[in-house]
Amino acid sequence: MIWLQALGDWLHDVFVAQFDGWIILGFVAQALFTMRFVVQWLASEREKRSVVPIAFWFFSLGGGTLLLVYAIQRQDPVFIAGQAMGLFIYIRNLKLIFNERRRLSAGTE
Repeated sequence: MIWLQALGDWLHDVFVAQFDGWIILGFVAQALFTMRFVVQWLASEREKRSVVPIAFWFFSLGGGTLLLVYAIQRQDPVFIAGQAMGLFIYIRNLKLIFNERRRLSAGTE
């Protein structure tokens, strides 16, 4: 049962001993980031086709930004690079959506 004690020690070190405000921020960020998949899945199920609602991009932006802050604080270069690159994509998609809405709105007036 030494492995069980080692597992218990590891779980304590990872999930309890280092618990602080940054861990809370990381979990909030991950929850926001995960919600984008829930929103996309529910929208697709409702439409019976694959759709990406605007809320997907807002959850991506919010979760990605908070995860980037968390990664910077943790000084994880892989995590920093991945989240930073994603933010450009999320912002660009929102800009494209808003530009299209503006064009459509201007065309109907």
